[in-house]
This record gives sequence, structure tokens and C-alpha cells, in this order.
Amino acid sequence: MAESKPGLRKPVFTKIDQLRPGTNGHTLTVKVVESKMVVQKGRPDGPHVRQMRIAECLVGDETGTIIFTARNEQVELLKTGATVILRNAKIDMFKGSMRLAVDKWGRVEVTDPAEFTVKEDNNLSLVEYELVNVVED
Repeated sequence: MAESKPGLRKPVFTKIDQLRPGTNGHTLTVKVVESKMVVQKGRPDGPHVRQMRIAECLVGDETGTIIFTARNEQVELLKTGATVILRNAKIDMFKGSMRLAVDKWGRVEVTDPAEFTVKEDNNLSLVEYELVNVVED
């Protein structure tokens, strides 16, 4: 019988419609609906110029869609039509709306095409959140 390594839990997969502002540690399987490059600039970094690439990708599952901000090598993985697993993803706020991102603590993996159909009429990135300070008596 194979022993499972201690500390490695089977990830709990989150659905898009469960995402909330200020949360992180999400693992999701999503399909890339579309991907568009928003920034592609070189930065002089000593002898070589480092390319900084950012793409905004509309990703989704059967519960809804959200914009995923792909950076650098993630851009190649998030091609339109691809199915990817986002591990340890977090929610960033951009102008009051949610964006999904995977930083250096997470991982993007291309996986087999998903069976689900993306629910495109529930884009969480179109919901605007206002930061309010709640004063409790």
C-alpha cells in the first residue's frame, strides 16, 4: 500500500462563482475563453533586456468567468481554448473588480481538455466592489 506523504493534502477545487475579493489559495480548473496581450515591454536589466509580458485572459468554468492576469511564461500556457489548472491562485483587485492571478507561490499547469461548457454570462470581473469600512458598535 502506497503511503501518502504527510502535509500533502488533495487540493480542494474551487469554482469560479465561489471566488471572493481578498481570498487566496484557490485551485481551479478553467478553460481559456480568450487571451489578449496588454503589456509587452523590455526592461534594460544589466547586459540583457528582460521582457515583461502580461496578458489578460478570460477564463471560466461551468459557473462563470473571471479575468486571469497571466505574466511572462504563463502567457504561453493560457492560449485560447486551453484547459489549465491554476494552483494556489489569488484574487487581486484592479479598479474595484476581481482579477485572478498566480504568483511565484502558485503554479499554472496545462491539462486535458475539460468536459464542461463555460458559463459566459456570469463574468465576476464585471462586478464592481466598493471598499467600505464597517464600523461596529
